[in-house]
Parts: sequence; C-alpha cells; structure tokens
Amino acid sequence: MSDLYNKAQEAVDFIKSKIGDFQPLTAIVLGSGLGGAADEQNQEQEIIIEAKDIPGWPVSTAPSHAGKLIFKNIDGRDIVILQGRVHYYEGYSMQEVTFPTRVICMLGIKEYIATNASGGISHWLQSGDIVAVTDHINLMGANPLRGADEPRWNVRFPDMTHAYSLRLLDLMERAASLAGVHNLKRGVYAAFAGPSFETPAEVKMAKILGADLAGMSTVPEIIIANAMGVECAALSCVANKAAGLTGEKLTAQEVLDNMAKSAGALANLLKNLIHELNLAK
Repeated sequence: MSDLYNKAQEAVDFIKSKIGDFQPLTAIVLGSGLGGAADEQNQEQEIIIEAKDIPGWPVSTAPSHAGKLIFKNIDGRDIVILQGRVHYYEGYSMQEVTFPTRVICMLGIKEYIATNASGGISHWLQSGDIVAVTDHINLMGANPLRGADEPRWNVRFPDMTHAYSLRLLDLMERAASLAGVHNLKRGVYAAFAGPSFETPAEVKMAKILGADLAGMSTVPEIIIANAMGVECAALSCVANKAAGLTGEKLTAQEVLDNMAKSAGALANLLKNLIHELNLAK
C-alpha cells in the first residue's frame, strides 16, 4: 500500500507542476454521457490535463468518458472537473478505480461531487430525473479499502453513517430550485459490478433492500473520499427504467442518448451548487 501511496504522490506532484498555485476546493466527476456538462461552464482560464499523461492514472475504456481534468474558476470558486471515470467492470482493480479519487483528495479539495447515469428502480422515477443520492448499497462484491492499512490516507475503519453529506444535500436542494429543478428527488443508489445490466431478479432484490437506483460506479469513490475526510455528494441522472420494469431491452446507447439530454440541466444545477457553496463559506 505504501507503494500505491508513493505513486499517488507522484501523480499529485505532476498535477501541481501543471496548475501552479491553483487550489481546487471542489471536485466534480462527470459520469456516462454527462461529459458535455463541462462544456456548459465558463471556459475562461481553463487548465486542461489529459488523464493519460498523469503518472499512474488509469485510462478509461468506457464510451463517452473523455479522460480529462479541467481546472477552472466558477463563480469565484476554484474547482476541478473530472471528465470521465474508470470503472471496476473495465478490468481495473478497486485500488486502480479509486486512484484518481485518492489523488484528487490529496490535492486538498473540500467537497467531492460525483455524478452518474442510473436505472430507475422505484416506480416514481422517470427517465431524465435528477436524484440526490442519500445512501448507497455496495453490491459490487469488493471494497476499495481492502488491503494493507495506510494511515497517511485514512483510518482503518471509517464511519459511513453520513457518506452523503447532509449539508451538501441541503445545498443541492437550494441549487436545484435556482436551476429550475423544483422537485429534486432523493434516493438510495445500488452499485453493481457490471458490465452486464442487472437482471429483473437483481433489480427486484435491490428494491427489497431499499434501493431506488441501480448503476455501476460512484460507490468506490465515495467510500475513499469519505475515508480521507472529504465531504461527499452524488447526483444520479436516471437514464431509463431498470431491467424488467418495462419489458424493453436495455442498451448502452440509450443510456448515452438520454444522458446527453440531461447534461444541460445537470450543468445548471452544478453551477448553482457552486454558488451555494460560496455563500455557505
């Protein structure tokens, strides 16, 4: 684990050599089909780093994940946008999947905001809904903290009672109202390993367990960021009804198409969230 820490430090040093005195306070991770949300933001004074150039940084093989780090100032707040992520289903280990999260947290961010595409499990969710995640169920069969202890990163047994910050949930409600999303929904996200979509029986199981949404990402990142003492939130964009709820087959292209439609609303919500974070200083 100490070797992994040293690799992460090398990546941090590389990024700092590119951004100079720029100190991001908030990180935003854009999920499947949502990369366009970065284009909606003010593009002045951007610093862009290609993920493939960062030492040790895993390269995404998933469609629509551009693999860029965008450092910029929005509404007076310095942020970093991760345009894409890597997933467990791509064949990476949990340590590799969460390597970017480790590095970003080591840069000194205060808030980690994840976004993702999901399948709606609860009957009250429709395609296009944006949901503030309140909790998660890890059905991926692995935990990114498994392995040798590294006290420079986190305590051995971090508490996950409020993995999704209550403060950030309230700020997202205000931001959603300003963005014209007057009924921001809240829900529990169940993470599956993928890459196959969930079966109807698995969706039924997740619903019995208390899940409202199903996806294949985010949870490992939230575990790591929480363990490192960073305040976390997640916004999930519903791409479609989960398997077995409509009788229709699910396709990756449908997910990407529907998420592209949600990118503008998500970008507006995120911009207003940054504004609310500044007011809450």
